Amino acid sequence: MVKLTKIYTRGGDKGQTSLVGGVRLPKHDVRISAYGTVDETNAAVGMTRLETKGAADEMLGRIQNDLFDLGADLATPGDDFDGDSSLRMTIEQVERLEREIDSMNENLAPLTSFVLPGGTPAAAHLHVARALARRAERLISELGASEPINPVALQYANRLSDHFFVLGRLLNGDGENDILWVPGANR
Repeated sequence: MVKLTKIYTRGGDKGQTSLVGGVRLPKHDVRISAYGTVDETNAAVGMTRLETKGAADEMLGRIQNDLFDLGADLATPGDDFDGDSSLRMTIEQVERLEREIDSMNENLAPLTSFVLPGGTPAAAHLHVARALARRAERLISELGASEPINPVALQYANRLSDHFFVLGRLLNGDGENDILWVPGANR
């Protein structure tokens, strides 16, 4: 359990921050950027939840907790991805996203073009979350090119943007209110 008694520590005043285990890195390090973008994604999900209820809101609540798990995973350097010593993303979290995507996608109208961000407020917020999740995924991939990362963390980030896309279509009247790209429409 996390217990925060003091919000500011002054520890980052010189441009460094601590990882789990005490290693200090510059705040511009790709690892910090990756979990910072995960945090941005979580904030966008929080905005989305102002517009959702029921099953959609429950899914997003689970995702918000997962995003804190993902941030903790990325803030923990090393290559012990199966041990119990630190919080790591699990394949079960990825599989849950896949089940939810498949379930939501069952009744959606097939796409005839790319979907533009918009439609309902909830869907528009989800497009922002989707774009942030994609950026987080790129940063996690970049981190993994130079340091060991939990491969499931990258898998989760990849599925997450798909989840946001499909949920956005669901919240756009099962895709009926999607705004479709019209190539060359303004030529």
